[in-house]
Amino acid sequence: MLRKKTQTKYIFVVGGVMSGVGKGIAVASIGRLLQAHGIKATAIKIDPYINVDAGTMNPTEHGEVFVLRDGLECDQDMGNYERFLGTDLSGANYMTTGSVYRKIINDERNMRYKGKCVEVVPHVPLEVISRIKHAAKVNKAEVVLIEIGGTIGEYQNVLFLEAIRILRLKESDSVFLALVSYLPLQGDGNELKTKPTQYAIKSLNAAGLHPDMVFARAKTPLDKKRKEKIAFNCSISVENVISAPDVESIYDIPNNFKRENVDKIILESLGLKSRGFRFKDWAHAARRAHSAKHRVKIGIVGKYFSTGSFMLADSYISVIESIRHASYSLNLKPEIVWLNADDYVGARNLNDLKKFDGIIVPGGFGGRGIEGKIAAIKFCRENKIPYFGLCYGMQLAAVEIARHVAKLKGAHTVEINPHTKYPIIDVMPDQKEKLANHDYGGTMRLGSYTARISKGTIAEKAYEKHTISERHRHRYEVNPKFIAKLEKAGAVFSGKSPDGKLMEIMELPRTKHPFFLGTQFHPEFQSSLLSPHPLFVEFIRASAEK
Repeated sequence: MLRKKTQTKYIFVVGGVMSGVGKGIAVASIGRLLQAHGIKATAIKIDPYINVDAGTMNPTEHGEVFVLRDGLECDQDMGNYERFLGTDLSGANYMTTGSVYRKIINDERNMRYKGKCVEVVPHVPLEVISRIKHAAKVNKAEVVLIEIGGTIGEYQNVLFLEAIRILRLKESDSVFLALVSYLPLQGDGNELKTKPTQYAIKSLNAAGLHPDMVFARAKTPLDKKRKEKIAFNCSISVENVISAPDVESIYDIPNNFKRENVDKIILESLGLKSRGFRFKDWAHAARRAHSAKHRVKIGIVGKYFSTGSFMLADSYISVIESIRHASYSLNLKPEIVWLNADDYVGARNLNDLKKFDGIIVPGGFGGRGIEGKIAAIKFCRENKIPYFGLCYGMQLAAVEIARHVAKLKGAHTVEINPHTKYPIIDVMPDQKEKLANHDYGGTMRLGSYTARISKGTIAEKAYEKHTISERHRHRYEVNPKFIAKLEKAGAVFSGKSPDGKLMEIMELPRTKHPFFLGTQFHPEFQSSLLSPHPLFVEFIRASAEK
């Protein structure tokens, strides 16, 4: 007897009232719970931007640009999905308005519509549905969670809401719609106000949709009276109005959702059966965020300060989470402090760095704050403060060693000084023509690349293996012409591309420094709560020992 093929289920998550209140974490948390029930789940982010991908977006406006294994530059929520689901996603799991329109226009030009009049409706929503189904196939998923960026009231989201309506019309038993809506506090009594959420649901109704579940985001837990009010005014079961208060750690959210029976409600609604609930590993790891007694103080020397601390955290979200993962695994509570690179220009305020157990210089582009970063790196090297350089942070560490140890006065990266006598960091030769033509969207080494690890190094101790695969996002490399001079100055290139031409990890021997290491890749893109990145773990361990 042939087994009946299981129909794919789709869970859409949309936002009401305001953006940035946790749709991505809600998607990731639901996915984690479904996985705990033995259900194969994957997640998609839809961004309502005309940008084809997130590669050219400014981090201060959009947040971190996350890079997938296949090199696609995408929204930071994709990082949350990977960290919660414990899986590598691909370009099939991300789309923007720009990528959808480009595909439709290319198909029309190539006569794939066979001469039909191609229209915004229905062809754009149908292309969105086609991509969602393709992602389900690629990931062999039983359930696809789809987050639609922004809020339902925004004009640019109308076509994505139409895609939900069409899919629900065709497969009504397979579509579940959840709304994440913020409840503001008002007055001295701090009353949670439900009216904005009621209006958000009416906006959904105007698009021909009605939510099956409402996640009531608020500073505090939602009381029974507020749940009943939303349920009565919006024709939703009280049980399906979910209290989603602020929490100390985002890794508590799946457990909070479990207490609110989110998983059981979704399973029953979509006709799915649990294959046994296995959640102990996640619950145990999440508790470490609260049980740690000893602190480790980490300073991040960055440049995105003019936009405020919220956007600063968004710009470096994967770095922050990687610090947390590593710290929790060592039963430590991280204290993360933002340090303005401009404060250290001219060797000012450097003694303040002694207050920290470890210093990180993360990735980035451009010349703003660069001399302050180099001064901070020099201070960490000379004063044996654990230092971890990520991408740009490794390149600047190479420049610092070239200047102050190898005595190559004026050594620099050609990104900042194209005419430097000592171009320690240079652009890849095959990319120079693209840069000359201002084709900035296609000039970087992106995605996963293999590297070989040298024996007897900090990198080998951390990884406990000699072949690794890490994700990249950069245009510039350590110039091969200066490798010998840097090595003579004490630098050890402990990670290299398989052909030995590209320098992937640079460190100082532990006999010279407790931890001074930089990576050309971005290790923060491959760290999760259940699998902290080994280099972050080694860095935090060294910092705690300091």
